[in-house]
Amino acid sequence: MKSLKFLAFVFIVGMTAACSGKPEGTDAEVTDAQEVAEVSSEATSFAINTDNSTISWIGSKPAGKHNGWLPITEGSIAVRDGQIEGGKIVMSVTDIQNEDLAGDPDSQAKLVGHLKSADFFDAENHPTATFEITSVEPFDGSQEIVEKEEFETEFTPATNKENMVEEPTHTITGNLTMRGKTLAVSFPANVSMENGQISAKAKFNIDRTNWGLMYGDEASALDKAKDKFIYNTVNIGFEVTAAASNEMASM
Repeated sequence: MKSLKFLAFVFIVGMTAACSGKPEGTDAEVTDAQEVAEVSSEATSFAINTDNSTISWIGSKPAGKHNGWLPITEGSIAVRDGQIEGGKIVMSVTDIQNEDLAGDPDSQAKLVGHLKSADFFDAENHPTATFEITSVEPFDGSQEIVEKEEFETEFTPATNKENMVEEPTHTITGNLTMRGKTLAVSFPANVSMENGQISAKAKFNIDRTNWGLMYGDEASALDKAKDKFIYNTVNIGFEVTAAASNEMASM
């Protein structure tokens, strides 16, 4: 169990609601930023394998969906006596990628450029996003999965239950900074270790507007029947691997 508790953090990173308890319609519990524990000099550093670790996203609107990924550029985790003492992961907003428009380079470039603009991530002023751990706890299964009522269209976002990772083992909490705003997020994850390597997965829904990604906010749509909005709900997925720094060097 000590190994699993440590391994859970490797998965960390996140994207995304009020700042009081679990908001309706999101698996990621969002609260005010929490204090980050000081790391002991005796802690062992573990490195995220950035080549095999990404964050996937699916954004939806009544007329269709787009999907892609956000790369992790660096990350390390401090562990002492099998317990996580801290860690930080950095994600490159300027390198956000789209996948579904790969066959249409012009449209793909237009979409990616819009995502980087001030309408969404404002990458010019905020080129990176970060996540710093505050706690990792066993998943006890008591968390209620709330189903948000969405405006029904052909491309309504997947619900929490449809998008949730299977058999979560831990609940991960940490401070997510994006677009200059920091909030604590908490979400379920499934983690495992084989041959000294760590794998961690999680899927959950977020509300993009809590970090200031306001373009096309559905709350401002006066007539949703006209389909002139973008769903605030975004489906997020993580697949992360990691190993002790000395093991990474030998791979």
